[in-house]
Amino acid sequence: MSRWEPNARGRLEKAALELYSERGFEQATAAEIAARAGLAERTFFRHFADKREVLFGGAGELQELLVHKVANAPDSLAPIDAVAAALEGLGAMFEQRREFSRQRQSVIAANAELQERELIKLAKLSAAVADVLRRRGVADPAASLAAEAGIAVFKITFQRWIDETNHPDFGQLVRESLAELKAVTAGE
Repeated sequence: MSRWEPNARGRLEKAALELYSERGFEQATAAEIAARAGLAERTFFRHFADKREVLFGGAGELQELLVHKVANAPDSLAPIDAVAAALEGLGAMFEQRREFSRQRQSVIAANAELQERELIKLAKLSAAVADVLRRRGVADPAASLAAEAGIAVFKITFQRWIDETNHPDFGQLVRESLAELKAVTAGE
């Protein structure tokens, strides 16, 4: 067992990403992932329902956090600014997993099924954000538009964040992406 990453879930994630990168997502098995992590296959299934969940297991936590942050944004903020403020608040969560995020996106980009799953995850995020905006009193279509635009800002920000190794601040990238969106929609 490795001292630098003592938890089983973390070792399984690391082993899975290594195998997915080396051999491709389709070729890696749960048994191989567990063996590389120094664990039993049963342990893998205690942490993940299947090998895709290594890549998508945090989606529920991400959605919960984003919805909570939008719900608690100041009432004075415009809907898109409330979403952007919530996105900025995700930075701390991502900063601790930057290399994992890079490897994860690389694996997803190489597999059409995983790309589809990622799009479904983003659509669920958008729907959840739209719902919380409606609860804040934002009518449709404004709630849906702000949610969709916010998720577009998130996607662009996230890709920039994993691509730009010298840019440490996720929140700054959110602000820059939102400013670009506002400039585009204002016709500047």
